[in-house]
Amino acid sequence: SLLQVLWCFVNAPLSSLLHFPAYSCGVPAYPPYVARVVGGEDANPHSWPWQISLQYDKSGVWAHTCGGTLIATNWVLTAAHCISRTYRVLLGKQNLEVEEPGSVAVLSLHCPSRSDLGFSNDIALIKLAEPVQLSETIQPACLPANGAILAQDFPCYITGWGRLWTNGPISDDLQQALLPVVDHATCSKWDWWGFRVKETMVCAGGDGVVSGCNGDSGGPLNCYGANAWEVHGIVSFGSGLSCNTLKKPTVFTRVSAYIDWINEVGIGPLKQSSKCLTRFLHTYMK
Repeated sequence: SLLQVLWCFVNAPLSSLLHFPAYSCGVPAYPPYVARVVGGEDANPHSWPWQISLQYDKSGVWAHTCGGTLIATNWVLTAAHCISRTYRVLLGKQNLEVEEPGSVAVLSLHCPSRSDLGFSNDIALIKLAEPVQLSETIQPACLPANGAILAQDFPCYITGWGRLWTNGPISDDLQQALLPVVDHATCSKWDWWGFRVKETMVCAGGDGVVSGCNGDSGGPLNCYGANAWEVHGIVSFGSGLSCNTLKKPTVFTRVSAYIDWINEVGIGPLKQSSKCLTRFLHTYMK
């Protein structure tokens, strides 16, 4: 709709406007299955078209290491702790092991970052070597409103190719799972995550059944609002005991706390460093 297009103009970094597509952010051509389920499930193919696989060169073979979110034609949002080497970004994928029409691999150009954000800020932006052509299988997610806070039990979905269970194999097919939001007052209780959860984070899950796991890091917490899907979180860390530990929900970087930074990096002079932000203060799920 026209309102959705205008909303994207207001909230997207300037870099996305330079190559503005015919596709609205956060409105997939193939709608996701969003029934309330217990445990993860295969996602409807290409229903999360902003989900990317961040891959590194492993002895001549590209291997998945983290997830990420396309937020503009040449910008990917991911976790800072995922960044430590040269990567390629794989877009438009459902199954990582098969060739799929419409999928694109683009090398990352660099990762601008601001070292003054501090150690608890697990967020990074990757600029692609070239803008990607948007399509039915490759679309950007919308960004949330600056400072937006989701209510307790707000239904969101985690997506990724991470491990199917603790110490298990990573998934070939993109997975999705319902993770209701846990508000900060609950998540910061001593028998939950306590002081380790900051105001700039958002928790989701914690029922001991459904959670993110190794390989999901950097991927999105997808929440529906303003008639479109918004990326409200970036998978950051979880329990070192097991992926699905009771009262240890998956913890995400809260994207709405960094809207000004995202726009500053995308609009102003790029703040490059010799190494992208890499933070290991928690038991990350890389």
